[in-house]
Amino acid sequence: MKAGSQSSSGLPQAFAAYLAWGLLPLYFHLLRDVPALEVVGWRILFTVPVCLVIVAFRRQFGQVAHALVSPRTLAALTLSAFLIGTNWVVYVIAIATDHVFAASLGYYINPLMNVLAGTVFLKERLSPRRWVAVALAAIGVVILAWGALNTLWISMTLALSFCGYGLVRKVAPVGALPGLTVETIVLIVPALGVLFWLAGQPAGLSLGDSATVDVTLAFAGVITGVPLLLFATAARRMSYSALGFVQFLTPTMVFLLGLFVFQEPLKPAQLASFVMIWCAIAVFCWDLLQARKRALQAEAEAPA
Repeated sequence: MKAGSQSSSGLPQAFAAYLAWGLLPLYFHLLRDVPALEVVGWRILFTVPVCLVIVAFRRQFGQVAHALVSPRTLAALTLSAFLIGTNWVVYVIAIATDHVFAASLGYYINPLMNVLAGTVFLKERLSPRRWVAVALAAIGVVILAWGALNTLWISMTLALSFCGYGLVRKVAPVGALPGLTVETIVLIVPALGVLFWLAGQPAGLSLGDSATVDVTLAFAGVITGVPLLLFATAARRMSYSALGFVQFLTPTMVFLLGLFVFQEPLKPAQLASFVMIWCAIAVFCWDLLQARKRALQAEAEAPA
């Protein structure tokens, strides 16, 4: 398959995955009166059966079983489960407390942080343009710390937890869907513990309060499992550079939702930080384009 066709064959799945993730604030906004820990607890429990159904459809139970009995793989997935669980909790808190811009910034910063993490932990080399992108992003974070310190923890926790999650999953010898299945299985015990503790509180659990809340919570498994399956499919069919461009769809959608739907006030420091991050992303995408152009040229000049 030629590079051009490979880059485009997974494009519908990539757009669908990032579109679903971009619309997540609307979903979690419906659950704004439900405690964040409870939302994540039900999300974990309802994700397990969805993952198991998809695993059965894709005939990947062998990979799940292998991950569960391999101490090294299970240890890695336990760490990644903690990181993604933290990410889920903070994201729900951000939406419930009307800090949508902070969530958007976190996921704009994340790919640039991934680049830096690859250099530090995986000994990958950065081009000069990528160093410029990282520097611009760092300036954006400093501006945020100076003028919007109360939401900086949201942006940085989201970026760091998802960066760490991606780093662990990159070295863990397991596929995306089997890995998520094992992660949710690992998280079942703490999720049940949290739900049991919340049930003993005066307010009790939100499940059962209304049919709307019940259906919305139950749908958490679908909104977690299906986009990941679409993403995994796209990742196999697309080049990394092409996928890199599409990933910015999600934080852009989150930003637009915060601006036009939730009408969250945009602080001057946040706007300045967004401008710096957008400049960093422009430099990053320019570098991706140049790298892809060189790769296509080298492929065209290679002997048949």
